[in-house]
Amino acid sequence: MPGIPRYTLYYSPGAASMVVHLALLEMGVPYERVLVDFDSKAQHDPGYLKLNPHGVVPTLLIDGRPFVESVALLLILVECHPESNLAPAPGSEERNAFYQWIAYLGNTLGANYRFWFYPGDLGEKEHTPSVCAALQRNIEKVWDRLEAHLAASGPYLLGDRFSVADLQLTMYMRWSRKMPRTALEWPSLKTLADRVRARDSWKKLYEIEGLIEW
Repeated sequence: MPGIPRYTLYYSPGAASMVVHLALLEMGVPYERVLVDFDSKAQHDPGYLKLNPHGVVPTLLIDGRPFVESVALLLILVECHPESNLAPAPGSEERNAFYQWIAYLGNTLGANYRFWFYPGDLGEKEHTPSVCAALQRNIEKVWDRLEAHLAASGPYLLGDRFSVADLQLTMYMRWSRKMPRTALEWPSLKTLADRVRARDSWKKLYEIEGLIEW
């Protein structure tokens, strides 16, 4: 029987690596971590760019080989560790819904947040009021859709079943904390966030990454 893969997570506190870090903690598997210090521009270091040419986090070494993209890493981890019960069984209807949600979150919230935090990706030094308003509307439309879904079928994205998709969603909700309207203003989203923030993995991650703000 093959052993547990060797994992090394390259992370930056509170960044997109957060969800992969949470998944590793939830699974209880051994891993090493390497801080990528954004303040010193370590993400642009030539050595790091050999691992992740995009100069972002997360990067996860699996038995020494680098892999990137948060959604892909979540899928790899749940397939390597089905005993963690952090995703429905392959081939099930629930698994199909799981794929749908993690792809939707990455493609909508992930993409809009990228432009919100990095106006240079839109060719701007800083956002104009109209661009800010457009990005805010895009993100709040997602909150509206998720609120309706969770109110009808929650408390988690897959109903009563907790999965790494809920970790992913809560990470994105955290990123809204300094926006004009935080995701916690949507009651069903707040209920989900409160459940996730009460988990041991969330508390442990805050200790490790030195996070304070929700």
